[in-house]
Amino acid sequence: MDTSLTGAIKEKLAAANNIVIASHVRPDGDAVGSLLGLGLALQNAGKSVQMVLVDGVPGSFKHLEGSEQVRKEPTNNHDLFITVDCADFKRVGKAFENFDKPGINIDHHITNELFGALNLIEAEEVATSAILTNHLPEWGLEITKPVAAALLTGIVTDTLGFRTSNTTPESLRQAATLMEKGVDMPDLYMRALVKKTFPAAKYWGAGLSSLECKNEIVWGTLTLSDRKLAGYGGNDDADLINMISAIDNNKVCMVFVEQSDHHVKVSWRALEPGIDVSPIAKYFKGGGHAAAAGADIQGSLSEVQKEVLIKTREMLGL
Repeated sequence: MDTSLTGAIKEKLAAANNIVIASHVRPDGDAVGSLLGLGLALQNAGKSVQMVLVDGVPGSFKHLEGSEQVRKEPTNNHDLFITVDCADFKRVGKAFENFDKPGINIDHHITNELFGALNLIEAEEVATSAILTNHLPEWGLEITKPVAAALLTGIVTDTLGFRTSNTTPESLRQAATLMEKGVDMPDLYMRALVKKTFPAAKYWGAGLSSLECKNEIVWGTLTLSDRKLAGYGGNDDADLINMISAIDNNKVCMVFVEQSDHHVKVSWRALEPGIDVSPIAKYFKGGGHAAAAGADIQGSLSEVQKEVLIKTREMLGL
């Protein structure tokens, strides 16, 4: 651990009064959890904090305290800008096009482009929320029950409930530390990973009916038509990737989600230790870490799917 870096972050946080924190478009549990965890901890320390997600908070995380504060656009009235769980500055969204690069960039993706003035990148951690669990006390910021609930949500979701191959004893200890703040982990687990709305379940059904498997890769496809027929309001896969990752006798699982502006969102999950899917995502100008990665790729669904499957097999030798 670079103590000079974490010390510099502590000083910058202490000196700031008006702080903007942002995470990536189409936020997942770790984006929401790290945003709320850091934002609420800084508010408790007397800071004025804007927490920003340009796509808003997904419904499955709106039970978290502080989620009602999250806005879709920032004001430019700030003396410190922080990004969390974002490997590429462009992924914070168009609302930040006129912002300077962040003063602090905190992330766990090995593909992070180091775009901040201070870059705390700990790729060995299972989630950005795990990084904050370790460092908030060091920075003089208290982990209260609401902060702990947000951070635990980030850890639980990014490990798919401690099922990803990068889960470690340390990540379980982090979860235990957060539970000791009074957080109900079974409830968070159910809300984040198990419970689904009826439209999301119908959307899942379409994805499951599309499943294909070849060369130890299993994948599902979600079309714009599937989304419309299900009445699903999101532009993500409704956590279909989590279901597909449970299918036995495969090394990699993938989901292709057709988007409305002629591109496709692709997600990869490594299903065995030693497989690193992040270089594949990086090839397609995406990002991630060894166990999980994603990319937005221009083109039609059929074109993108064909190219991605070929490159995935080639890069993993499958």
